[in-house]
Amino acid sequence: QVQLVESGGGLVQPGGSLRLSCAASGLNLRFINMGWYRQAPGKQRDLVASITASGGSTNYADSVKGRFTISRDSAKKTVYLQMNSLKPEDTAVYYCNGEPRLWPWGQGTQVTVSS
Repeated sequence: QVQLVESGGGLVQPGGSLRLSCAASGLNLRFINMGWYRQAPGKQRDLVASITASGGSTNYADSVKGRFTISRDSAKKTVYLQMNSLKPEDTAVYYCNGEPRLWPWGQGTQVTVSS
């Protein structure tokens, strides 16, 4: 059974940084394209960043381009999202999954950007 566990969220001031982690159990992520998604209250869940299985190619939503960086450590079965220059509009629950989505959603990690 695949289980995705997201962590690293928290409360941060505008302009601050956070690093999210996504760990997978029951699955080797090495050959899977992965993505980070987010869902703000009252809004749909959107893809914000993706990375190929090799890690050689990444893509970002326009709203986070230049501020967020997705990376992966296949040996550790972990995918990361480095978030810099955070804005209040980045406030959301962040999830990882395959890209496209392959498994049930995990619990996510809450990111709140507020002064």
